[in-house]
Amino acid sequence: MIRVAHSSLPHPREAVEEIKAALGDAQPKLLFCFASPRYEPHELLRHLNKTFGNALVLGGSTAGELVSGQSLKGSVVAMAIDGDVIEKVAGAVVEDLGASMDLDGACRTLERHMGCPLDELDPDTHVGIVIADGLSGAEERLIEGLAERTELAFVGGSAGDDLKFDKTRVFWGKNVFEHAAVLVVLKVPRGFEVVKTQSFQETGKFLVATEVDEPHRTVLSFDGHPAASAYAEAVGALPTAIGEMFMTFPLARIVGKEPFIRSPQKLEGTAMKFYCGVKKGEKLAVMKATDILADTRRAMGGMVGAGGAAGVVDFHCILRALELESRGLSQEYGAIFKSVPMVGFCTYGEAWTTHINQTSTMLVFK
Repeated sequence: MIRVAHSSLPHPREAVEEIKAALGDAQPKLLFCFASPRYEPHELLRHLNKTFGNALVLGGSTAGELVSGQSLKGSVVAMAIDGDVIEKVAGAVVEDLGASMDLDGACRTLERHMGCPLDELDPDTHVGIVIADGLSGAEERLIEGLAERTELAFVGGSAGDDLKFDKTRVFWGKNVFEHAAVLVVLKVPRGFEVVKTQSFQETGKFLVATEVDEPHRTVLSFDGHPAASAYAEAVGALPTAIGEMFMTFPLARIVGKEPFIRSPQKLEGTAMKFYCGVKKGEKLAVMKATDILADTRRAMGGMVGAGGAAGVVDFHCILRALELESRGLSQEYGAIFKSVPMVGFCTYGEAWTTHINQTSTMLVFK
């Protein structure tokens, strides 16, 4: 069984008590918890572990929270999943996302807990979750490194801090981590589905990154011209006004026919800094925004109706959330999931084979 709850009470103890009351007699094996940075995280984890002593707590800090039917701010949301849904849980923490990142060690820890190599696990009944420090700038190395080591699906997102861009945290078990990532593998006998949805279409125009400061996610030139002027010409805007176009006209790596969004963050002179990595020589499609609500409904299909999914975890980009908020559509987005147990949070980037932006990556339990 999967149950969800939330609280906006300001004190961690009171918030956990309200969540416990809403979850009733649930005895979770795994407890997802996504919490606004207004809550002192160590105290929050202490109360969660005291209250749900048999559960492993997985989550992080947010830039907004989601729970069935609602989009929230300044709250704690939780999903309790029992042993009927999840048979086995294994977790590992990559405690340093810097140059000494030990991804091999983390994978060995997962394999030890699962009792076999990751690539021997049944990919139809085993899924990985990754929640990373959203200010680390290391998500590409982390997520693409996982994809190089195993074909097991890993889905997730980067922790937030209400757009302060100061400090983000990830949660695992009884501990709070900074500049770290949590990797978890679940055995889900009933199966699962990963949904990736973004709301953009190709314009038919492309830009090739010819000069890139890759460590700082900054493109200096496209097609041999200053990045700002090349982008401005591609989207039909004056170079001085392109900042207003970033959310509507991001770029994307196209793999097959599938876009993986790279969102511009800001101008640095004539260079463009992105929210995720762009590689030198990479050919990127210029994208144009479509309808988030219609695209999300289409992506979810019949999974959120009666008899559909048992539960959904939504890693929802903060840029999508900001667009919905600016158009007064936040609650309408939340309402898409009102008939299914769902929790999620607004992320500083999403994970699905690589690090992406302006996307929702969702883990759907069957």
